[in-house]
Amino acid sequence: MAAVTSPESSPQPRVYFQTPPGTEESEPPVRKQGRVTVKYDRKELRKRLNLEEWIIDQLTDLYDCEEEAIPELEIDVDELLDMPSDGDRASRVKELLVDCYKPTDDFVGELLDKIRGMQKLSTPQKK
Repeated sequence: MAAVTSPESSPQPRVYFQTPPGTEESEPPVRKQGRVTVKYDRKELRKRLNLEEWIIDQLTDLYDCEEEAIPELEIDVDELLDMPSDGDRASRVKELLVDCYKPTDDFVGELLDKIRGMQKLSTPQKK
């Protein structure tokens, strides 16, 4: 319902909207599944997000700095998954971490363990 103020109380009339009686908003609206989660498997997206958060945590420890101060480097998980062997993957990650002064072998080993069995997130074909 709308209530209009009287002209005596204000030079311009104002309209106020109120919820009609008996129509209380007790339930939140039902959320539809987003486009991204329709195209990709939600479980795989969650794994990937957890992996990326873990990588950021590890890099902040390796470089002994805050997330914003990590040197510009990109560990592309899909690129690693495309490689034929763990040796190639390890070489690629070590190549990316060449500026790191701390030992990276533990990080590389754990990363390879974590990506083992993951699926590549390629754009699905439209049906």
